[in-house]
Amino acid sequence: MEVSYLLFILMLAVFLGFELINKVPATLHTPLMSGANAISGITVVGAIALAGSGEQDLAQWLGAGAVALASINVVGGYLVTDRMLGFFKKKEG
Repeated sequence: MEVSYLLFILMLAVFLGFELINKVPATLHTPLMSGANAISGITVVGAIALAGSGEQDLAQWLGAGAVALASINVVGGYLVTDRMLGFFKKKEG
């Protein structure tokens, strides 16, 4: 594939993602983030499979890096989601 074709797809995905996120009402951001965290969990599973494949050293290093970054994304996403859900809890007092 040509680089220009891949860049076109990347720019289209960025624009579409930006437009979709801006159109989501505030009440749906928490469920949307939870869904994104689930997708990142799938990424962790794929990265673990790549890191443990026993292939070339580069694949193992890239897999280990992907596991680390996706894990940070999942944990951070769940922490933010938990904090956002805390805003909807009734305050005692």
